[in-house]
Amino acid sequence: MDNQWSGVCTIHPSPGGSPRGRPALNVPGTGPRIAPVTTPAPTDETLICSARGCGVPAVWALRWNNPRLHAAERRKTWLACADHRESLSAFLDARGFLREVVAVPQSPTLEP
Repeated sequence: MDNQWSGVCTIHPSPGGSPRGRPALNVPGTGPRIAPVTTPAPTDETLICSARGCGVPAVWALRWNNPRLHAAERRKTWLACADHRESLSAFLDARGFLREVVAVPQSPTLEP
């Protein structure tokens, strides 16, 4: 009796003809639930300072970008209240990200 492998094998289809033995069920309404993509409606809400835990209205816009990640003309914005302008500016400036600080439109700020 010769038990050597000949290099030829037969692959038998699995039950149901699907790779793992049973076809996927295609029952309407049982698929993944994906929330529809929506764009929030613009509101007249007050802009709030970006500092963690601060809920004070923002009066400054700190415009910045990370040159390693963003094109030179791209600007991201952090909002700052009067109390957090310096600390947020220092954080961005220490990393070389701060580009400009401007007054938020409709803010009572008189000097940039």
